[in-house]
Amino acid sequence: MPTRASPRRYRGAVIGAGGIARQSHLPALREAAGLKSRVDIVALVDSAPGLAPVDSLPLLLHKEQLRDLGPLDFIDICTPTASHLELTLWGLEQGYHVICEKPVATSRAEADRIGAAARASGRIVLPCHQYRYNPVWQRIKQWLAEGAIGRWHLAELAVYRPSADPGRGGAGTPWRGTSAGGRGGVLLDHGTHVVYQLLDIAGPPSSVSAWTGRLRHAAYDVEDTASLRFAYPGRLATMFFTWAARTRENRVRFVGNEGSIDWVGGDLLLERAGGIERHDVSAELEKTAYHRWFAGLFEEFVAALDRGEPGPVAGPFLEDIARVASVIEHAYAAARIGATVAIGDGP
Repeated sequence: MPTRASPRRYRGAVIGAGGIARQSHLPALREAAGLKSRVDIVALVDSAPGLAPVDSLPLLLHKEQLRDLGPLDFIDICTPTASHLELTLWGLEQGYHVICEKPVATSRAEADRIGAAARASGRIVLPCHQYRYNPVWQRIKQWLAEGAIGRWHLAELAVYRPSADPGRGGAGTPWRGTSAGGRGGVLLDHGTHVVYQLLDIAGPPSSVSAWTGRLRHAAYDVEDTASLRFAYPGRLATMFFTWAARTRENRVRFVGNEGSIDWVGGDLLLERAGGIERHDVSAELEKTAYHRWFAGLFEEFVAALDRGEPGPVAGPFLEDIARVASVIEHAYAAARIGATVAIGDGP
C-alpha cells in the first residue's frame, strides 16, 4: 500500500550574523514547531571579525563559499539595508530563493530590478514584513474588518525611539544613522513596517505630504524624525517616526463613526457603545516574542515553496515589495520638495 511521502526539507543559509539573525530569524527557522521539521540552516555568512559562533553552524567569511555546501534552496539576508539589493540579485542569479530583511527595495526602480530578476529565475523573494504576524496588530485588523468601530476615518500611527538601534556596532554612529549603511533614516527604517500595515487595511493612498529632518542626532547624516500625512477619499492617516524621543513607545489609534481603537505601549483599548474593552498586550511586545512573528512569516514562505509555483506564488510578494517602495519613495519626494505628492505621479 503506497505511503504518503514526507514533506520536503529546505536547506538555507543566513547572510549576516547580527542581532536580528540571532534573536529572531534563527530561533524561528530552527525552533518554531512548524519550521524545525521543514528547514535546515546549514551556515551563517559574515566577514566581521571576532563573531561568536551560533551552536555548531559553520561561519563562512564569503557568500561564494556557500557553493561548497551542496545544493541550497534559499538565502536569508540579515545585513544592513545598503547591501539588500546586491545580495538579493546575487541570490537570484545563483538560483536561490531569497528571504530579505526590510526594506528589500528603497525605490520603484530597485523593486522593478528585483521583480525582473525573480521572474527570470523563477524564484521567490520574501520581504520580512513580519509585523503582520504581531497578534496585537492582527486583533486590530480583525476589529476593523468586523466593523467594531464602524467605518474608520482617522488613523494615527507613531513610533518613538531615543536613537537608532545600534546593532552590534557599539559606540559611534549606528549604521542606521548613516546613508552609507541605512540608505535612509527613520522613515525608511521604521516607516517600512508601518506603511505595509496601512496598505493592508486601507490600500494605496491618493497622496502624501511629509517632513523629514534631524532634531537631536547631529552625527547622523539621515533624518532622525519624519512626519507624514496620507490622504484617502474620506479618510486621513498620519504617521510620525522619531529617533529623538526620551523613551521607547509605539502608538496606534483608529477613530470610526461608532468607536475608536487605541494601542499605547502594552495597553490595547476598544471603545464602542459607551463602553471600553481593555487588553494587556505587554507580553506580546517583548523582544523575546519577536521570533514568533517571524515564524508565521517563514511558514508562509515554506508553504509557497511547497506549492512549487514560483511564478504565480512570487507575484504577491513582489507586489508587496513594489507597493511599499513606491509609497516610501513618494514620501521622501514630498518631504524634499515641500509639497503634497500624488501617489503614482510623484517626481
